[in-house]
Amino acid sequence: MRIDVLTLFPEMFTGVLGSSILKKAAEKNAVTYHVANFRDFSDDKHRTVDDYPYGGGAGMVLKPQPIFDAVEHVKKENVSPRVVLLCPQGEAFTQKKAEQLSKEEQLILICGHYEGYDERIRNIATDEISIGDYILTGGELAAMVVIDSVVRLLPGVLGNEASPVFDSYSTGLLEHPHYTRPADFRGMKVPDVLLSGNHKKIEEWRLTQALKRTKIRRPDLLENYPLTEEQKRWLEEENLS
Repeated sequence: MRIDVLTLFPEMFTGVLGSSILKKAAEKNAVTYHVANFRDFSDDKHRTVDDYPYGGGAGMVLKPQPIFDAVEHVKKENVSPRVVLLCPQGEAFTQKKAEQLSKEEQLILICGHYEGYDERIRNIATDEISIGDYILTGGELAAMVVIDSVVRLLPGVLGNEASPVFDSYSTGLLEHPHYTRPADFRGMKVPDVLLSGNHKKIEEWRLTQALKRTKIRRPDLLENYPLTEEQKRWLEEENLS
């Protein structure tokens, strides 16, 4: 995968893309990162990228020309990239969206700034994404979130290929509790079933715990989850139905 980031602050990505899993992914040639300052594409001699909004109002608005030219410049030949506009009005970013984007050959992420985008910029985007119902200074942090969640899903990036399959939200549920050594820490003991060696019982316990945790913390996720009769019984036994 090739990921292009268009931003006014390229230096913000240096540490993030050069660390941890994102760095390892690039070293494994699973992904290449290209960060460009779209100010470099301005046709204004002063490299202007924003202007006052028509009709008046507070703040400055990003002009379409630099961003259109930047997107056209970074597009790979013979590829239809997903062009993602990071903005508060976009669809809520989810694990399913990350899985969808991870199958693309090229992603172009546009980081907004100032008061917002000239509305015509939306015409060049294939997707508009928001990472939450709050306002950031710019789209850079949102872009980093999208990159991290997408890249970890690429084949060969994580050491254990099963890891992303059972993450919270990947199955439609929150993830079950995890334990490691020691088996008894300050009187807090690991559930006996996890020490039993009975893999069938362990998987059943993990599923029931995932269901219970989801019911308590994110009941909205169960609205479209296909509960079996047995799973409904598990929740009823815990007075969580």
